[in-house]
Amino acid sequence: MPEPTQRTAIVTGAARGIGAAVALRLAADGMQVGVIDLDEAACAGTVDAIARAGGRALAVGADVADEAAAEAAVERIATQLGEPAVLVNNAGVLRDNLLFKMSVDDWDTVLAVHLRGSFLMSRAVQAYMTKAGYGRIVNLSSTSALGNRGQANYAAAKAGLQGFTKTLAIELGKFGITCNAIAPGFIVTDMTAATAARIGVDFEQFTQATAKTIPVQRPGYPEDIAHTASFLVSEGAGFVSGQVLYVAGGPRD
Repeated sequence: MPEPTQRTAIVTGAARGIGAAVALRLAADGMQVGVIDLDEAACAGTVDAIARAGGRALAVGADVADEAAAEAAVERIATQLGEPAVLVNNAGVLRDNLLFKMSVDDWDTVLAVHLRGSFLMSRAVQAYMTKAGYGRIVNLSSTSALGNRGQANYAAAKAGLQGFTKTLAIELGKFGITCNAIAPGFIVTDMTAATAARIGVDFEQFTQATAKTIPVQRPGYPEDIAHTASFLVSEGAGFVSGQVLYVAGGPRD
């Protein structure tokens, strides 16, 4: 199919961290970007950075776990920017605790944002993508999908996203839509800083100690994930679908 002048991407949880880095990278790749986060005002930094670089972005406040809010956000972006061709499901929260201390609310909140949110956003954008005969969906999983102490809820959500990804790849492939997942390892973000705080260690020391266990001997940064997302949503990745790519500085099982 002929290359359009500009595609529209949606990135959730894009006010900061990995989401912001992905939004900036996709804008640099020439896309218009719908920047979604729970607080619309918090998206201003990402949107302004894209605008300063010559791109176009729209801040949208939405709880992706809310059906009406997710659908309204997609419709607003489609109307004001353009029909979405790319979706990066990055929105997430942490409610870490050991199983015997974990509340039902801790469990439900994490599963709702990560899994339900990705489902609702994917369902909303696929209507535009199937009509266009083209689409790219990328879900943010994690190495925690393999299991991680104190993260039964988060690990279950991230593992669930991998099955969700593979199923969407099977269902949507005939419409020219690919679906892949990125599973980051240790990435320097506010969320990993929160993990360090939870276990009562200095974040800088936590980062340095973790880096020593990584084959490339450094922590990951949001830009590492943004580069990966850039490839997976590119024209050239049209034969890559249903994959889970661990971006962790070394091999993972």
